[in-house]
Amino acid sequence: MAAEFTGSGTPDDPWTLKTPTLRSEYQVYRDESLDPPALVCQVGSTQLSYDLRCIDDLHKMLQAHGDWMLLGNADEQKPAKEGTVEAWARSADNPIGGWYGLKKGLRGRFANYVPPVLEALGLAEVEHNARNNRMRAI
Repeated sequence: MAAEFTGSGTPDDPWTLKTPTLRSEYQVYRDESLDPPALVCQVGSTQLSYDLRCIDDLHKMLQAHGDWMLLGNADEQKPAKEGTVEAWARSADNPIGGWYGLKKGLRGRFANYVPPVLEALGLAEVEHNARNNRMRAI
């Protein structure tokens, strides 16, 4: 069952989403005026941004993976567990050759904020357990 959300994903009407555990709410929108175009996440007073390609690239990777994948959420300063969405988002082997996060010091937590966007767009299923959540492409 998909999580509930509001908004259209624009700067004037951001999506209001919840993290996979459904404990925290945040807002996110596409900003194609930035260089590179970004997915901007407002989490309380903290603003994170990810290369906008992450939506399509993550969906394609999940389709190729073909099964559930652990999210593996982690801060930038902590290592990401291999084989997780978070590790893929940092890997030199992903389509952009490294971090999708655009702000040094705030490049992590990809697996906390981007999967709900794919879920809202109808591109993926995301689990909503207290921990060890997974996702898969639709």
